Amino acid sequence: MSRIGRMPIVIPSGVVVSIKDNEISIKGPKGELKRSVSPDMQLRLEGGKLMVSRPSDSQAHRALHGLTRSLLANMVEGVTRGYEKNLEIVGVGYRAEKEGSNVSLRVGFTHAVTVRPRPGITLDVDAKNLGIKVSGIDKEAVGQTAAEIRRIRPPDAYKSKGIRYAGETVKLKPGKAGKAIGGGKTK
Repeated sequence: MSRIGRMPIVIPSGVVVSIKDNEISIKGPKGELKRSVSPDMQLRLEGGKLMVSRPSDSQAHRALHGLTRSLLANMVEGVTRGYEKNLEIVGVGYRAEKEGSNVSLRVGFTHAVTVRPRPGITLDVDAKNLGIKVSGIDKEAVGQTAAEIRRIRPPDAYKSKGIRYAGETVKLKPGKAGKAIGGGKTK
């Protein structure tokens, strides 16, 4: 059996899990998430633990087993604690401004780029206007929103300017070697 798939998911107090056919709904203090799982996977509640099992050892069932268990564990953690991703804006004149629920980015274009959050996602800007916090209860939606914001101006490999994840290191390329040394043509 899958090492990940056979691990039980502990349901904390205050979280309600309901299973109907291949539809699961998890409700907690931060909100409610619903997901359809493969009809091949069997879900059952046993004494405050959610168990996922598979019908056979075929490659497709083994892959779905671990995936289903991970998705359900992420849902439980999302409704209890939530998820967040932090982005940094690096560059002279680059900044973000909060406009209602939207965020306006000035990142080197001739115009400001407005980012509208998808449902269930909140965007916050730090006090210096150089960081964006993406938060929500759905791990997939938080990661996708953060990736879309980063895609607006990814970090440049030569000057290190752009939008990056907090703690992300950008490996800088050296640029033109002749300019770095300071010399022109030699005879």
